[in-house]
Amino acid sequence: QVQLAESGGGLVQAGGSLRLSCAASGRAFSFDIMGWYRQAPGKQRELVATISSDGTSNYADSVKGRFTISKDNAKNTVYLQMNSLKPEDTAVYYCNFLRGKNYWGQGTQVTVSS
Repeated sequence: QVQLAESGGGLVQAGGSLRLSCAASGRAFSFDIMGWYRQAPGKQRELVATISSDGTSNYADSVKGRFTISKDNAKNTVYLQMNSLKPEDTAVYYCNFLRGKNYWGQGTQVTVSS
């Protein structure tokens, strides 16, 4: 059984920064892909960024140049550094780990005020 625990969300003014973390506990194995998704009120969940086991990263166009995804394999933890935040980044952010099946965190709220 794998559990994902997110942290780092909160309220920030536009132009500010936040760093999200997501750590896996339970079964200890490496994951094929680790990533972040977000869901704003009334909208579908969307991909924010992913990072594969070889370190290749992928970003949504809306966050390119502002967000950076990274990971610590030893800690089975993925991070999302979010800079130059905009009000439209407001959403619940979910981490997702993939190895044979998808594992999801419980979500952390990010609110960006204008």
